[in-house]
Formats: sequence, structure tokens, C-alpha cells
Amino acid sequence: MWVKIFKKNTGIQSVTWNDVVIEVLCWGWIDGVKKSLDDQSYLQRLTPRTKRSNWSKRNTEHVERLINANRMQASGLVHVHAAKADGRWENAYVVSEMAVPEDFIAALENQPIVKQFFETLNKSSRYVIAYGLISAKKPETRLRRFEKFMDMLVHEEKPK
Repeated sequence: MWVKIFKKNTGIQSVTWNDVVIEVLCWGWIDGVKKSLDDQSYLQRLTPRTKRSNWSKRNTEHVERLINANRMQASGLVHVHAAKADGRWENAYVVSEMAVPEDFIAALENQPIVKQFFETLNKSSRYVIAYGLISAKKPETRLRRFEKFMDMLVHEEKPK
């Protein structure tokens, strides 16, 4: 599902991104891709949480408040209980603290032009690389992602 949200500076009354995220967490959904629509608004994609999806620390904190306020629905609590049972809850990641792994940074040192392009990436693009590498459960998955991200940078493509 896509939700149209107007930017604050437009003066057009709209739900906020934060309100949308908090509400969908109650039902076991999460926010995903955000796409600019025009100079006044953007679209926010919302999808049901998958059974094995990781949790951000921010969302676990929101959910704790929602539980205390009796706002969580059964469909949302199912995901909370599963995450607490299998360790995903306590392993929730802090988005602002996530850094690109040292081995990836070291590999960039051998390719000055690629490193130069990497340094132009914004916080969001660096997060895609960091999360992709850190969240890999198998070494072969991590290696495949490592090579994919490096190849994207070689071709001056921003990770999405």
C-alpha cells in the first residue's frame, strides 16, 4: 500500500510520516520505500512485516509505548512475540549507529577512484551498504552482497 504524505512546508494538512509508521506498527506492518511524488508530497510504501524481518531499535521503542497504551493489535503482537522469542528483538539495530564494515572500507583503499565515489554517497546510500552487509546471515550471502555493492560503486551507481 502507498500513502501520499504532504511535506510540512506546504501548509497542506496531512498525516505525518511518524504518525503513519506508529499506526502501521500496531497492525504488524512496516514502512519501506519512500518516493518523491512532486515538490509538495511523497509516497510512502507500507507492507506487512515478514516473519523474519529485523527490527530497528526505534521501532521496538515505539512498540513498547504502543503496548503500554494498549494500542497494539493481535496481528502486530504476533511479530513482537516472535521477535522476542528468536532474539531479533534484543538484537534490534540502531540506524544512526550503523556503519559500513571495516573490511569494505579497507577494500575501497585499493581503489582510489571507487573510494572517491563512495565518499560522495549520502547517509541513506551508506546505510544500504552497511545494513546489507551486517544483516547477512550466511558468509556466502555477505560475500555476494559485498561484491554487488563494490561493483555498483565501480560503475558509479548508488545503492538502493
